[in-house]
Amino acid sequence: QVQLVESGGGEVQEGESLRLSCTASGLTFDAYAMGWFRQAPGKEREKVSCISSDGKSANYRNSVKDRFTISRDNANVTLYLQMSSLKPEDTAMYYCVADSSFGKVATGQAKYWGQGTQVTVSP
Repeated sequence: QVQLVESGGGEVQEGESLRLSCTASGLTFDAYAMGWFRQAPGKEREKVSCISSDGKSANYRNSVKDRFTISRDNANVTLYLQMSSLKPEDTAMYYCVADSSFGKVATGQAKYWGQGTQVTVSP
């Protein structure tokens, strides 16, 4: 059974930083592309960032470029999202996703999703 467990969310003030983590089990971690998605109340889910299985390729939505960094530790089966200079518009539930296809991760069609971790940024 595949499980993706996110952690690291919380409440911060504008300009502060957070690091999200996602620990995976039940899958061959280094064979899966991974990503982070988010959804704010009343808004559609959106891709934040995704990374290839080997960690060599990554992409970001424009609004988080230069502020967020995705990374992975294949030896410890963990995905990270380092978020800095947080803004109130970053407030959302953040979800970790995984799929053997990078394309499916990038388009929101990943097979596996975590339960999410809440990030709240106050002005």
